[in-house]
Amino acid sequence: MSDLKQPNSDKQPISSSPKPLNQHHHHDHAAHTPDVGTEAAENFADTVKGKAGFGRIVKAAGYSADGFMAAYKNEAAFRQAFWLNLILLIVLIFIPLAITMKMILLIASFLSIIVELFNTGLEASIDHTSTEQHPLAKIGKDVGSAAQFLSLTLLFILWLMALSSLLF
Repeated sequence: MSDLKQPNSDKQPISSSPKPLNQHHHHDHAAHTPDVGTEAAENFADTVKGKAGFGRIVKAAGYSADGFMAAYKNEAAFRQAFWLNLILLIVLIFIPLAITMKMILLIASFLSIIVELFNTGLEASIDHTSTEQHPLAKIGKDVGSAAQFLSLTLLFILWLMALSSLLF
């Protein structure tokens, strides 16, 4: 029996009982991630994206266009936000408001589109992980929805304020 290997004393013993699902320790990841992972990820990113300069900008613009197209094709909420904000932009061009007010409304419109893109990406990532109902997946999706609700509420309030400044 001398040829049996003794476990290393520096390693943690393997527990027969799993950790509860609600406990997550960030240090656990470091122990399971090899040091070469970062180098491999960086080399992959360099290969795919390009090292620097104009080529990288062109590729990044292509990825952004792919993102817009995917969101438009796959997410009704993005299409609705896109068309709403396009109409608001056209109205903004012709409405007689101060330039600062127009800038604020434009920022709010872009913010609502940006938040919808993040929300769409978050939902896609959650659905990729699992389409089964899970309390944490629900929280992730609900939080993204809440962020979009807030951005649209901000847009609505700012437009009300801007329009009321024309009337009073």
